[in-house]
Amino acid sequence: MLRITVTKEPQHTTVRLEGRLVNAWVDELSACWGHLRASAAEPVRIDLDGLTFIDDGGKALLRAMHADGAILAATTVVMRAFVDDIASDTNDLDLHCGGARSPQR
Repeated sequence: MLRITVTKEPQHTTVRLEGRLVNAWVDELSACWGHLRASAAEPVRIDLDGLTFIDDGGKALLRAMHADGAILAATTVVMRAFVDDIASDTNDLDLHCGGARSPQR
């Protein structure tokens, strides 16, 4: 199961993900992202701390979301490692770990 909570604030929109990002839930998040991309003028921050597992499809979707402008945010050890992996692939510092920008590798 995956819970997607969208909170709009003046400076950004936060999408909090909780549970498992697998199978049909990847499609559900993809649809949500499509809506947000079309309607959100402010940056979209994806809070990954509530995720307990991400399958390959979920990882691919999060990478695509980041490429489309989403800011991936994480403070837990496992999710920080995932975000750091994306940062090393893209040499991108616009990923957030624990409130600080992730180091470039």
